[in-house]
Amino acid sequence: MPEQNPLVAKHYLTESSGNLDAFQESVNRTTSLDDYPLASTTEQGALVYDAVTVRKACEDATDPACGKQALMAEWISVWLDGPGVLMITGAMADDVIDEATRQFEQIIEAQRKRGDGGGDHFAKAGTNDRIWNALQKHGLGNPENFAKYYANETIALASEAWLGTGYWVTAQVNRVNPGGAAQSAHRDYHLGFMSLAQNTQYPMHVHQLSPALTLQGAIAHCDMPLETGPTLYLPYSQHFPEGYLAFNRSEYQSYFNEHRSQLALKKGDMVFFNPALMHAAGENTTTDQFRLANLLQVSSPFGRSIESIDFEKLIENIYPELLLQKAQNSLTEIQLNNVICASTDGYPFPTCLDTDLPTNGLAPKSQRQYVLDALTNNDPLPILMKEMRDQQRRRNASPG
Repeated sequence: MPEQNPLVAKHYLTESSGNLDAFQESVNRTTSLDDYPLASTTEQGALVYDAVTVRKACEDATDPACGKQALMAEWISVWLDGPGVLMITGAMADDVIDEATRQFEQIIEAQRKRGDGGGDHFAKAGTNDRIWNALQKHGLGNPENFAKYYANETIALASEAWLGTGYWVTAQVNRVNPGGAAQSAHRDYHLGFMSLAQNTQYPMHVHQLSPALTLQGAIAHCDMPLETGPTLYLPYSQHFPEGYLAFNRSEYQSYFNEHRSQLALKKGDMVFFNPALMHAAGENTTTDQFRLANLLQVSSPFGRSIESIDFEKLIENIYPELLLQKAQNSLTEIQLNNVICASTDGYPFPTCLDTDLPTNGLAPKSQRQYVLDALTNNDPLPILMKEMRDQQRRRNASPG
C-alpha cells in the first residue's frame, strides 16, 4: 500500500479521521468563571448570563469593562475558545413569548390539518412538529408581535458578536411532543448537513471555517425541565477538528451520552452555541408536556458570490452542446463535470423546506446534481429544463 502524501494527509480528512483519545482530551476541560467576568455563573460547563447584563451593555455601549463590545468579545471567547455554549436567562418578556407561541401553535395545527410539517433533521420524521421558515410565517401572521419579538437586544447582540452587522436571521420552530424521541448527537449547518463522502471533499481549512459562518440559537417558549428533553451539549467539542466526520460513529455517540450537559430552561431564556458543538435535542419523557422552542440559525453575509448569474438560462443554452460533446467523446466525463461545475448552482440552500424536501434527510438535490443526472441519463433538454424549473419553483415557494 503506497504511503500517503503528507500534504494530502495535512489538508484532507477521510471517513475514518478522528482519534477518540485525542477527542476525549480536547473536551476534558473545566470552565472557570474567572475567565468570563460578565457571566453570572457556570452550569455543567456552560456559561450563564442574565438579561440585565445584556441590557446594561447595550445602554452603556462604550463602557470598556461591561459595554456592548466587551460583552460581545466575551461571548466570542465562549464560542471560539471556551465551552462553546452560553445561556441568557430572562431574555424575552413573557407577554411577547406567549403571543408568539399562540401564533406558532396556530401554524402547527394548520400544518397538521394539511398533513405536512413533520419533517425533521437528525430525528425520525413525523414524531415532532416543525415550522420551516418560522421567521417569515411569524411576520406575515402577526406583524405587531414579530416587531416586538425581533426588537430583542439579546438576539441582535449575539448575532452581531459572531457574524458582524450584516448577519441574516432564519428561524425554525421545533415542538417536541410528549414521548418525542431524542435526536442523534451531531454538528450543524453547513458541513453538518452533508454526508461523510461529501465532507471528505472539503479541505481541512473549510472544516475550520464552516463554524464561523453560522450561529445556532434557541428561544424557550415554555419552561423546559429536564424531563421534557431540552437540548444536550458536549462543552468544548467544537474544538475537535475531525468532528464533522467522526461524531456519527458509535464510540463518539456513546461518549456524548455519558458526558453531555443538559440545561433546564425557563420560558424566555435563550441559548446560543457554536454550530460545531456536538449537541442533540433530548427525549421528552413526559406524557403531557409539549416542549416548544424557536431555533435560530443566523448566517454570515459573506457566503455569496460577487455577481448574480442566470444559471437556468446558461444551462438551457449549453446543455445541447454538452450532450453532443459526450456523444462524440470529445470531452471526458471529468471534463464535462468541470463544465457543469462552472455553470450551475452547486449548493441546495437557501431553499423553502416546506416544498423542497431533503432527499437524504439532510439536504435537497442541488441544481448541479439535476444537470449531472440528466447528462448521465442522456435526457433531452426539455426534460432537464422542466426538472430545473420545478426545482426553482419549490425553492422559491412562499412558506406556509
